Amino acid sequence: MMACSPSTRITGSWVDPSAQGKVSSGKTLFIANITRNLEARTKLENALAVQANARNIKAVKSSDYFSPDFYQKLPSEQQMISKIKGSGANLILTVSLINKESETRYVPGAGGYSPYSRFGWYGGFYSYYSFWGPRFYDPGYYVTDKTYFLETNLYDLSTRKLIWSAQSETVNPGSLDNFVDTYPKVLMAQLMKDGVLK
Repeated sequence: MMACSPSTRITGSWVDPSAQGKVSSGKTLFIANITRNLEARTKLENALAVQANARNIKAVKSSDYFSPDFYQKLPSEQQMISKIKGSGANLILTVSLINKESETRYVPGAGGYSPYSRFGWYGGFYSYYSFWGPRFYDPGYYVTDKTYFLETNLYDLSTRKLIWSAQSETVNPGSLDNFVDTYPKVLMAQLMKDGVLK
């Protein structure tokens, strides 16, 4: 069941006092998913932009400003900040995968052993076979749980300082589409809870 149910939760967050109400209507947010995986970068940035736009916050995506080979050669800080400022952004939101773990576990089949004569299925061969037979053909199996740990940071572009940070854990997302459908909503909820988004 766990392998079929993706879940994302915030495991911790930090807020600078100056961040209260910082993400609000009329502000422009530069979104950067820091990964070499172009599909993951584009889909997550698009999903985060949708959530921001729904709250009347303009979103600018790094995938629209930096070419696919952007991460091959790191530009200078001045070049990067200049380009981001040129987008009209006030804030920068970064998302990065900081760790990934896999754990294989055994899921037992149905039924259990109860060697007590008071149960009816011990009365004869057929009653025994008809009860236990189906269970003998329901063997256990192994599943691999995948857990992804992400860190999301919010920076004030004018000072270039970190003003909010959150770490999250996603278990068995199943697919990239499942993840990008869930993660931005959880993230926005945490921003609101921390008083950063209003």
